[in-house]
Amino acid sequence: MAIGLAQAKADIIRAGQRMDARGWVPATAGNISLRLAPNRIAITASGFHKGFLTAEAVMQVDDTGAPLSPGRPSAETLLHCQIYTSFPTAGAVLHGHSVAGTVLSMATAAPVLRFSGYELLKAFAGQATHDTSLDLPLVDNDQDMTRLAGVLAPLLPGCAMGYLIRGHGAYVWGPDMDSALARLEALEFLLACALETRRPSP
Repeated sequence: MAIGLAQAKADIIRAGQRMDARGWVPATAGNISLRLAPNRIAITASGFHKGFLTAEAVMQVDDTGAPLSPGRPSAETLLHCQIYTSFPTAGAVLHGHSVAGTVLSMATAAPVLRFSGYELLKAFAGQATHDTSLDLPLVDNDQDMTRLAGVLAPLLPGCAMGYLIRGHGAYVWGPDMDSALARLEALEFLLACALETRRPSP
């Protein structure tokens, strides 16, 4: 469903404030986007603190990441475009840099983090019970976004929870901003739980 630019900017600003309040987008980290139309995306421009966004900090790009309005898109815009292209029902994409996600991603060489039995697994698409297991794919960080997108491409069909880039952060998406925020909050709760289980006993 198409969304107007003014509403998209308001939703992105609100999401940035919520993510900042929880410590998931320190400094100028992270990026946030909404699909405006099949070939048009509203996304945070590069270099802005997500807790203090204004309408001028949100720009438009096409489905290849090319700018359609003034501003400099993040190099990671390509990853947002890849998600929208891969998932026609995706309407919003969120990328954050939490402490839990960063630490856990660097603490294991495994290709996934597995979560089992948590009630909040029901926050992710297709899940109707806590009595299940979901895998969160982990991929190595890379400054070459085209190459990173190539690594991610075969993994995306299995990314019910999103994915996590080592030493970097998580990507989640949903049909609209509220759904994407709920999934990010669920994922960050699960990552925090997983980090707690790794703490040595007193």
